[in-house]
Amino acid sequence: MQYYNYIKALHLIFVVTWFAGLFYIPRLFIYHIEASEKLSPDKEILTSQLKLMTKRLWKIITWPSFILCTLFAIWLLVLRPILLEEPWMLIKLGFTVLLILYHLKNHQMYKQLQRDEINYTSKFMRIWNEGATLILFAVIFLVILKSTFNWIFGVVGIIVLGILLMLGIRLYKRIQQKNPNA
Repeated sequence: MQYYNYIKALHLIFVVTWFAGLFYIPRLFIYHIEASEKLSPDKEILTSQLKLMTKRLWKIITWPSFILCTLFAIWLLVLRPILLEEPWMLIKLGFTVLLILYHLKNHQMYKQLQRDEINYTSKFMRIWNEGATLILFAVIFLVILKSTFNWIFGVVGIIVLGILLMLGIRLYKRIQQKNPNA
């Protein structure tokens, strides 16, 4: 079991790189959606470049990180199955399922944008972009605080964070409207 911490370190490295991809991919989606509203030739040049950037991020970083993160997580649970008896771990796995669903929805959006199918607004994408952030906050607090996690404060904290993120998006939109070159 002396290699447990090495596996845990690898798991955390791929958690970080997976989240990096999940944080950046909706941002590229926003740029792609906004580029589709431009006039030629800017539209074609930007869209082509954004498709390439998105493809590289998604296929070279995000998907491999997701797969390796998951494999190392399973390995950790195989080495210490007693963790599955801990309530905090079961809740963490619930958040992980939500994160996987978020990842798969991003994959669907990725495929649509690669075909130049614009089904969402940039405003929606700005809100969508915060999904991974909320899950990350919930999981980090849950893992660090474990059984001492006070659910009332935790739930209120996630709600407050969500409200602050929405207010930040509105503030950003107002600033953009006043100064489009910012």
